[in-house]
Amino acid sequence: KLEGSKCKGQLLIFGATNWDLIGRKEVPKQQVAYRNLGQNLWGPHRYGCLSGIQVRTVVSGPCAAHSLLITTEGRLWSWGRNEKGQLGHGDTKRVEAPRLIEVLSNEVIASAACGRNHTLALTGNFGLVFAHGLENNCALLESLIMYNGQPITKMACGAEFSMIMDCKGNLYSFGCPEYGQLGHNSDGKFIARAQRIEYDCELVPRRVAIFIEKTKDGQILPVPNVVVRDVACGANHTLVLDSQKRVFSWGFGGYGRLGHAEQKDEMVPRLVKLFDFPGRGAAQIYAGYTCSFAVSETGGLFFWGATNTSRESTMYPKAVQDLCGWKIRSLACGKSSIIVAADESTISWGPSPTFGELGYGDHKPKSSTAAQEVKTLDGIYPEQVAMGYAHSLVIARDESEVEKEKLKKLPEYNPRTL
Repeated sequence: KLEGSKCKGQLLIFGATNWDLIGRKEVPKQQVAYRNLGQNLWGPHRYGCLSGIQVRTVVSGPCAAHSLLITTEGRLWSWGRNEKGQLGHGDTKRVEAPRLIEVLSNEVIASAACGRNHTLALTGNFGLVFAHGLENNCALLESLIMYNGQPITKMACGAEFSMIMDCKGNLYSFGCPEYGQLGHNSDGKFIARAQRIEYDCELVPRRVAIFIEKTKDGQILPVPNVVVRDVACGANHTLVLDSQKRVFSWGFGGYGRLGHAEQKDEMVPRLVKLFDFPGRGAAQIYAGYTCSFAVSETGGLFFWGATNTSRESTMYPKAVQDLCGWKIRSLACGKSSIIVAADESTISWGPSPTFGELGYGDHKPKSSTAAQEVKTLDGIYPEQVAMGYAHSLVIARDESEVEKEKLKKLPEYNPRTL
């Protein structure tokens, strides 16, 4: 039986909440009537509809304009953009505030993941994975993915692809193979009529079979005995952490997000050299839209890739000096912003333009290139953080009377509904 997270608390939100506009120059035609719904929240808010609801996990992703929460009872709620049915409510209507997914209300959900237009949910009893919003709208209600291997224990979603990991440490991938991010040694393209390049999406999970390292003199060697322990996806790249604390990366190589000191796409998982030394292994991995993070076994945070794509890229893992000495418990990335739960504090940073996802408050600087404590959350203990394309979510502990009082003082967000 899969145990969900042990966290528990109240959900807080800040950042952009106009779900149809996020990451777009204009609202799609059918949504235009609603373009003024949702606003930029510059500081943390509570959702009125969640009063009394205890949340244990919150989920979004660097490509996602929708979010999920799992309650302490294991119920899955969703809200946000829904043009492809990714919210699992059986329609394509946008949802302004968290709503229970009725079709899964009899399942105990252990974890979930958000892609750009799709959602995966993992049940606690058999590790069954339900998918919403894949395949051209024909999966508006949940559908079980086509998989019959060992029970699934972890999942991650990129923009248009997904990864699932089984209890034996095998990794499977499916979706769009465009930059090699599925790890099957192919980018799956074939030339269609009129020379338009088509990508043949893989709809059935296939095992990622080969892991490699490249030596200094350019030799390619297989890395045996890779037992996967964790997986994280950016828009078009994937990171894996294995049982020997090694990190592998593959997919789109732009901006150095793979950490191999070159911008080449990688078609199979390739060892990131920095973490392959005794005492220098990784303990946690996180992927942003165009960047990657790892926390080393000694607690240091490492970054590679780019958050601000108009500035220089970091081509291989470098220590983030701003967070030296902080104990990082949870980290999440948006399109270009980062949020971290460390020690008792919430920390964030990101270049302009931002939409409130840094949480600094109404009359404060909107962006920051250096990591800063989120003062609007002073005295509020972050159990877990998550980030969508341009919004942030925090589970705030509410065990003591002092904590409850602090949270009561935060403003309530009650979006106008359609």
